[in-house]
Amino acid sequence: MSAVETHTPAATVTEAVTTRGRARAARPNGTNRANGPKGRGPRARKSPLLLVVMIVITVYSLLPLFYLVVNATKSQADLLSTFGLWFGGGFQLFQNIGETLTYDGGIYLRWLANTFLYVVVGAGGATLLATIAGYGMAKFRFPGRRGVFAVVLGAIAIPGTALAVPTFLLFSSVGLTNTPWAIILPSLISPFGMYLIWTYAIDAVPTEVIEAARMDGAGEFRIFFTIALRLLAPGVVTVLLFAVVATWNNYFLPLIMLSDPNLYPLTVGLNQWSAQAQGVSAHPIYNLVITGSLLTIVPIVVAFLFLQRSWQSGLAAGSVKA
Repeated sequence: MSAVETHTPAATVTEAVTTRGRARAARPNGTNRANGPKGRGPRARKSPLLLVVMIVITVYSLLPLFYLVVNATKSQADLLSTFGLWFGGGFQLFQNIGETLTYDGGIYLRWLANTFLYVVVGAGGATLLATIAGYGMAKFRFPGRRGVFAVVLGAIAIPGTALAVPTFLLFSSVGLTNTPWAIILPSLISPFGMYLIWTYAIDAVPTEVIEAARMDGAGEFRIFFTIALRLLAPGVVTVLLFAVVATWNNYFLPLIMLSDPNLYPLTVGLNQWSAQAQGVSAHPIYNLVITGSLLTIVPIVVAFLFLQRSWQSGLAAGSVKA
């Protein structure tokens, strides 16, 4: 028995080396199984059709932005008399920006401040609530959990416009219409954000880490804010961007909730400027509408570029020892 135990590993190693040598000899000289011929990387497959499709999608996506940039440099006369996808006779971008910011007593800046208020309070609160609720749903077991899951999925399936009129009637009955709360409170609810954090937290926050923190005496709130929140950072940033874009571009809800122009966000305010071109006493200011629309997308682009650094994967890698 001892002889077998002594010589069997050596025989196994010899057999493995022989098998590996035969397999290597069977390959063509200088060929790597993963990367093809020696010294070359993997062959890149080219698809002309896919390239054309990607070019068309890129042009389709950038064309509206190009239209805004081009027409924001035109005067009102050039805007109505020149080709829409190319520059006019003069460059009046900075003049248009100045007129946009000072028109009607600087009402554009008021709309911009309102939009920031709705985004910071509404989208920020929605992200915080969605993160707490999604983490709780992923890491705690309680009666009625499946029912909550069904309610969340049902809320995701219902479009926001279908709830606008019932929300208006509810807020009207309690006297909250034509106030900032009429925009902030509905923005705090984000079923999709909660579902996204829920599914992300299942794998992003290991249960072993939570149990270890509990054994060390940490409370649930401390575990959430010091451990789980850091591990959930990519998902939180994603939900935050979705909430910011949705609140920034919100149009229908402020349209039916607000009647005071001083409370309008940018979406409703710019539409009011555009409506000045209609009626008996029409006063078109399309150049200011286009310039204001261009200025409106700048904060979103800046926020996206700033927050994209937080999209990192594998934050929990190595946090649990095998």
